[in-house]
Amino acid sequence: MKPRITLKLATLFFPLFIGAFTIQSCDQKSNEAPNAAEKEITIRDEKPEYFLLRPEVEKAYGYSHAVKIGNSIKVSGAVSMDDEGNPTAVGDLAQQMKNCYADLEKILTHYGCTFNDVVKEDVFTTDMPKFLEAATYRTEIYKNHFPTGSWLGVKELAVPEFMIEIELEVHKPK
Repeated sequence: MKPRITLKLATLFFPLFIGAFTIQSCDQKSNEAPNAAEKEITIRDEKPEYFLLRPEVEKAYGYSHAVKIGNSIKVSGAVSMDDEGNPTAVGDLAQQMKNCYADLEKILTHYGCTFNDVVKEDVFTTDMPKFLEAATYRTEIYKNHFPTGSWLGVKELAVPEFMIEIELEVHKPK
């Protein structure tokens, strides 16, 4: 019985083991010699830089609005709220979306970025049909290209009046 289990585990892990030696970087050409694929990896001890857009609100809810590590910035979902954390533009998804992008722009500006640096955008909405109607506004935000991402219809967000939440991943060039 034990050899059979060992054989099954070996069968499961062997492709993963082999795969670890055959992965190539995006920049590497497939016709290069196997030894040319080896590159030295430098790991930097980069300290996270946290940003609070509304410090009192974010401390009360227990999150940071953004964190930058190296050239990567993760931005928590922006919602339509005032500086005290009260929902704004209640019932108006299009205006809530504009308010979200206004807050996201403040965060990007803090890090010296623009929407051109956004590589991933995830949108969560409680009303997908209304979002799809308002989504053309994004062409005013993303003028050069659209990021990757997902649009997700959800049952509810953190506060019942919120109809949309937008989170970003950003790559800041050196």
